[in-house]
Amino acid sequence: MSRAFLDQYFADCSQLAQRLDVALIDRMVERLVLLREEGGRLFLCGVGGSAGNCSHAVNDFRKLAGIDASSPVDNVSELTARTNDEGWDSVFASWLRVSQACERDVLFVLSVGGGSQKRRISTNLIAAIDEAKARGMDVLGIVGRDGGYTKQRGDIVLVIPTVNPDQVTPHTEAFQAVVWHALVCDPRLMVQGNKWETTILSVTQDGK
Repeated sequence: MSRAFLDQYFADCSQLAQRLDVALIDRMVERLVLLREEGGRLFLCGVGGSAGNCSHAVNDFRKLAGIDASSPVDNVSELTARTNDEGWDSVFASWLRVSQACERDVLFVLSVGGGSQKRRISTNLIAAIDEAKARGMDVLGIVGRDGGYTKQRGDIVLVIPTVNPDQVTPHTEAFQAVVWHALVCDPRLMVQGNKWETTILSVTQDGK
């Protein structure tokens, strides 16, 4: 069996990495530095694989960058109760309202399509963005395709370039992780080193 698919997949990833808008990612770092300085909170929202990425990113922003971060997808009881009782569309917007999100806070959207009202896709992200803007919040995002509603209304939104239309979802979700790891590891944001790197450095220094 040919490995042609794998060769193409990783060639696409290499090309994609070279095409990332690093200047825009730098703007994200600066906005997150300001968020922390002002004592604001970071709310991360996404669905599907991007929801899993939100959970991971919350950990990194809190632990490595010292930012008060949270995500509604981490509370399955509240998420499903609100879905059952009020509907899927409003679950993220309701979280922002109960959290009394304000202009010091930032909404960070992770999504492949960014939300589409016309196609009725990720409408809960659309409602969350509308709620955030009504509260004077900035909206950051890492999305794919054309960026959808997140790109249209967001303030600093990175669109992962499409290098292979057949692999938009895996590339977008994979590079969400690449980008947020770049954010939390940037020296302007990082306040605590990664465990393995700091452990190895400590052993090396002790050995001297």
